[in-house]
Amino acid sequence: MYRTLDAARLVATIKVLERRIRERFPGAGLAAVCCELADAAGEAQARAAAIAKPDLRLRALVAGILVAGFVLLLALTIVMMSGLHTSNDLFDTVQGIDSAFNIVLLMGASLFFLVRLEDRKRRSRVLSALHELRSIVHVIDMHQLTKDAGSGVSASVPTASSPVRNLSSEQLLRYLDYCSELLSLTSKVAAIYAQSYPDPVVTDAVTDLEGTATGLSQKIWQKINIIHRDLDAAGHRARAPGV
Repeated sequence: MYRTLDAARLVATIKVLERRIRERFPGAGLAAVCCELADAAGEAQARAAAIAKPDLRLRALVAGILVAGFVLLLALTIVMMSGLHTSNDLFDTVQGIDSAFNIVLLMGASLFFLVRLEDRKRRSRVLSALHELRSIVHVIDMHQLTKDAGSGVSASVPTASSPVRNLSSEQLLRYLDYCSELLSLTSKVAAIYAQSYPDPVVTDAVTDLEGTATGLSQKIWQKINIIHRDLDAAGHRARAPGV
């Protein structure tokens, strides 16, 4: 029960986070990103199941090509062997053997390509889905870029193009925490694909996405630590004698 990720429970967790964001920040774009991630998580379960299912039509096509290639190779071999019996020229014999060897190599390479065709198709579909999740990660990061930890104590005068900063320190803490949660949940959605299709390339892609999400989350937690530090400093000043 606790050895695999449950996509349904992951979707439920994301929807709860969406409600939390809407209740605390009505009209925030971050809630729309959360809704998009919930849809992607729901699609991940169906996509992973479809990718894991064997492609019978592709397998039948590959099997037909392999059988036809084997028959053709057998026919060519018979023709060449019959030619070797009637030829007394050493050069023609060596040339025939070399041609047969090249054909065997070509057929072996074709065999390897066809056998791996289904895996490459599956891998391409998974990497396409992971690319969507990577985009969501960067969209989440865009939502926290203007949430500066020291904006409340900044002495600079805002310009006409300055972002609106109307969140209190407590609200800013909650907003940044929601962004961090979203990044973590996005990584878990990506892990569903690695769980369903344990391919080395897919696993590396998921690990890379998780590393990107972790790096962005660390930047968010640096801001959170700065806010906590400022709040603690303000509390100490408020409790100081004579204040």
